[in-house]
Amino acid sequence: VQLQASGGGSVQTGGSLRLACAVSGIRIGAASTGWWRQAPGKQRELVASIINGVNTNYADSVKGRFTISKDNAEDILYLQMNSLKPEDTGAYYCNVFVGGRPWFAWGQGTQVTVSS
Repeated sequence: VQLQASGGGSVQTGGSLRLACAVSGIRIGAASTGWWRQAPGKQRELVASIINGVNTNYADSVKGRFTISKDNAEDILYLQMNSLKPEDTGAYYCNVFVGGRPWFAWGQGTQVTVSS
């Protein structure tokens, strides 16, 4: 399984970005998937997930600003990020949950930098 995240960049506070994660080697339609981020010097944290292909969950810090979605036909996971804040800065990664935890080797991620 390969996880290829893209779409990151540098934006100012209040800006938007749309991340994409191309998943190969597994179909994500009914899977549980998610986006994680890792800020410099901090642990990787889960920011958004789709459970069993249907139910979405968000970290409190991104609720109302981020939206996770997917294209089942193309096996692409998306993260629409609006009203970005400097604390959203970090490397963003996608993965598939198995047994309640991210299962596959992390891809390279995509860097998001939000300046004030």
